[in-house]
Amino acid sequence: MRQFFKYVLATLTGLVLFAVVAVVIGLGFIVAAVSGGRSVTVANDSVLELKLDRPIAERESRDSFGALFSSQADNIGLEQLKLAIRRAKADDDIKGIFLNVELVQAGMATLEEIRNELLDFKKAGKFIVAYNDIASEKSYYLTSVANKLYLNPQGTLEFNGLSSETYYYKNLFEKAGIEPYIFRVGSFKSAVEPFFRDSMSDSARLQTSSFLNSLNDFMLQNVATARRIPLPRLKAISDSMLVHNADDAKRLGLVTNLGYYDQALDFMKGKVGLDQKKKLSLVSLSDYQDADDTEDEGSTSGNRIAVIYADGDIVTGKGGNDNIGSTRFAEAIRKARLDDNVKAVVLRVNSPGGSSLASDIIYREVILTKKVKPIICSMSDVAASGGYFIAMACDTIVAHPNTITGSIGVFGVLPNIQPLLRDKLGITTDRVTTGKFSDLPTITRPLTAFEQQQLQQEVNRIYADFTTKAAKGRNMPVERLRRLASGRVWSGSEAKARGLVDVLGSFEDAMRIAARRANLKENDYKIQRLPRQKNMVENMFNTASEEARLHLVKQEMGPMYPMYEQYKKLSTMSGVQARLPFELNIQ
Repeated sequence: MRQFFKYVLATLTGLVLFAVVAVVIGLGFIVAAVSGGRSVTVANDSVLELKLDRPIAERESRDSFGALFSSQADNIGLEQLKLAIRRAKADDDIKGIFLNVELVQAGMATLEEIRNELLDFKKAGKFIVAYNDIASEKSYYLTSVANKLYLNPQGTLEFNGLSSETYYYKNLFEKAGIEPYIFRVGSFKSAVEPFFRDSMSDSARLQTSSFLNSLNDFMLQNVATARRIPLPRLKAISDSMLVHNADDAKRLGLVTNLGYYDQALDFMKGKVGLDQKKKLSLVSLSDYQDADDTEDEGSTSGNRIAVIYADGDIVTGKGGNDNIGSTRFAEAIRKARLDDNVKAVVLRVNSPGGSSLASDIIYREVILTKKVKPIICSMSDVAASGGYFIAMACDTIVAHPNTITGSIGVFGVLPNIQPLLRDKLGITTDRVTTGKFSDLPTITRPLTAFEQQQLQQEVNRIYADFTTKAAKGRNMPVERLRRLASGRVWSGSEAKARGLVDVLGSFEDAMRIAARRANLKENDYKIQRLPRQKNMVENMFNTASEEARLHLVKQEMGPMYPMYEQYKKLSTMSGVQARLPFELNIQ
């Protein structure tokens, strides 16, 4: 018995010590979170190293379990990155930028904003040096602005155009015994095609080819300008895949030097007048950027422009940091509308869409805001379907030429899994109802022709509402709008030519338009960023358990994990969807 109590006492002591340590660590994180940014001394003749080895998102996020034990955030915030480049341009101690990029994880419009910031940096007479062991198409597009572009002599550079691939599940559903009922409006609304086809329809292929070529042409034009290669020659290099190795890239003028990492560093030492035996002062992005993603930034003025970040899938309810919850975003827009200090609103949209109901809830707040103050939309990589829905009522819509937008259409999918249950698993179901249609919607029996007709009519009604509101927002007859709709996806350039967006430009262009509409001078307002993000302390325990679970799932599923992610998205969809025609992955 004495031995038993000894073990119990030891266990209790261990638990108490663990609790004390956990509290101390937690307090440390709270102090770190409250205390704000980093303080880094930049030496003379330094170079800012941009090692873009994490996903680039609209806003920096520090809410994961891993971020608790690292100075790095979970991702790279686009706005923080741009501010760091802008700050480096004016910093006399920073002589240049070192781009150390391989497989950049960002959309095309995001790359455009970074690229434009780098081009502006060069106007100060400072240099940009890039180094790659391996350069993807996107990575090369970004680094093509460099004065000196080093490629490892044994490295590779991808330069053969863009592609987009879609997975189709028709055969899988047939084998599993799942019968999907499809309800959609618009021949281009191909989001549901993977469920009943095994390849692209003609309309899906047409629209994908159209916007993909628009994006590729825009990219080639900019690379041609940066590398001073005639556009027809550059297009021939890409279309014929003339680049097979580093020697080809150098011979064709895509890179300036074949060399190793240390040789790129030696070149920069020479640029800053440093002895080759001395160490080059490289300042990392995480050390250099302001750690404060402040909710209010700018001048001391009481005036504000609210920037509301709508990033991710559109879902009903509150949502989280990685999606657009209708309740949370409606509250954010309402807060900006009712705040007399907020003189204008910029809605930053990066979304493939989602719930049509959630989109309409957010749209309503945009309409109410438009009545009392300017609200400008800035489209990022994607603002399609529901993403276009929440943008279409804004006073002005600003998009990049390589933004993916449009996709004005809706769909619904209801699977019948009765064959799966009965024939594959040996499970049958039975029911008691109080009315003929009491069990609708159901996935455990076939739908009657009348039930299918009723569901299709509801999708038609929502499509009519979507297109009517879009036509009103764009000041065009609804018949013309519907000719541009049918779920068709457009590039920003194509959308501008058709009146679906107003201006081709950047986030900064949208900010300038908002300030001008509100009669605000350049230094006469602060930027207020909404909605407020939960910090790492608030998410510490929930995120830790979720990340541990996902880590195990990733290990178990390996290359099949993307399929699991797709399943998770499908499981959160409820009601009729206004969503991009497919999971867009441009390579």
